[in-house]
Formats: sequence, structure tokens, C-alpha cells
Amino acid sequence: MALFELIREDIQSVLDRDPAARSRLEVLTCYPGLWAVWFHRVSHRLWRAKLRLPARMLSQVARFITGVDIHPGALLGRRLFIDHATGVVIGETAIVGSDVTIYQGVTLGGTGKQHGKRHPTICDNVFIGNNANVLGNINVGKNSRVGAGSVVLTDVPPNSTVVGVPAHIVYSNGQRVLITDPHDIKDPLSDALIALSSRVEELEQLLGARGRTPEPFAEEEAERTAYREEVRLAEFVSMGEGI
Repeated sequence: MALFELIREDIQSVLDRDPAARSRLEVLTCYPGLWAVWFHRVSHRLWRAKLRLPARMLSQVARFITGVDIHPGALLGRRLFIDHATGVVIGETAIVGSDVTIYQGVTLGGTGKQHGKRHPTICDNVFIGNNANVLGNINVGKNSRVGAGSVVLTDVPPNSTVVGVPAHIVYSNGQRVLITDPHDIKDPLSDALIALSSRVEELEQLLGARGRTPEPFAEEEAERTAYREEVRLAEFVSMGEGI
């Protein structure tokens, strides 16, 4: 596409997705996430032309101006919208598809010092909430959503919503996903909780427990009732005396 057509398309994508955007002039002058994408297009061309140092220098200028750190080696699709922009980091081998929305504080990063493909692939029409971390050589499928503050360490199927630390699927193809096995959450404490729950069940069986929940404070109330009957408060005190 011609340069001006790409610019027009980027501006229109912001107007379509951000209700706070009121005009093309406002988008052009007040959206640093858009500037970051445009800076990257230039630095990426320098990177592909083997002008690595100028590409990195330009990306650092863009980082200073916009607050967005995009490595010039990353591949970005069309109509990428980085809303609010500040604190977004996109690594060298990351691939971002078209019509993706990224909010502030998002990291598309790696998990170590390995070489090769070490950053995530974000497919088309994905939404990534603020301060989410998508780490490693994983795929986030088409039309998926990553909840704010989530840490994604494994592949996300298409048409899914993931939340949590580490992230797990809560919606798939528009249907609520009910988690019946704590192992599915992959929480570091899930094994301890499972072991504790199993031990409680064993002890209840040994004690012959029927699983009935006792009424709270039942023993205390019984003691108070017995005390009132013993001293027969009604014979010594009548309401209102001494006033």
C-alpha cells in the first residue's frame, strides 16, 4: 500500500476503536501509540536493509518520544492500535497480526537468553489488556482476548479469553469454561490445595463426619440461654428501671 493510504488506514482504525477520538486531527496529534507504529515502520526498513545501528538508534528516539519500546526487528501487521501507549514493550522476534489492540504496560517478551524465535506471535484481531505479559515463543490465536494483568506462558486457542497469573481460559467460542480440576489453573499453590482438600476428606471419613455445617456460635448461645434460665433475670430486672 502507498504510504498515505497506510497513514489514512491507521488513523481510521483509531477512530473506529477508541470512543475518545473525536477527529482525525486529534488522532494525528495526540496519539503516541500511532506515532510509535509509524516510527517502527521506518526503523524496520532500516533493520531489513542491514542498517542495524541506525535502526536501533531510531527506535530509541521513538521510545523517548512515545514511551513505547518496539524492537526494529519485530513484525507488525496493519491497523495496530496501541492505546495510551506508555510502557509497551515488543521484543525483537515478536510477530503482531492485523487489527490488534494493545493497551498500556503490555509486554510481548521472552523468557530467557535463548536465540531464535523467543517472543510471542499475536494473531489477527487480538485484544491485550493493560499490564498483561505475553512471554516466550507462544501463539495467541485469532479473535482472542488477554485480560488485564495476566501472565500468558502457553498457547492461547483462537476465540478464547484468558485471565490470571499464570493465565487460564475462562471463555472459549463464546461459552464460559468451568474449571473442575485445580490443575487446569496451573497455580503454584494448586497442588497444595488439592492435597489439603484430600486430607480433610480423609479425616472426615475417619471421624464419621456427615458434612453438616454447624450453626455459628451455637455453643455460646446455648451457654447464654442456660445462664439466663439459671438466674431467672426476669424476676430481678424489669425493663426501664433506674431511668
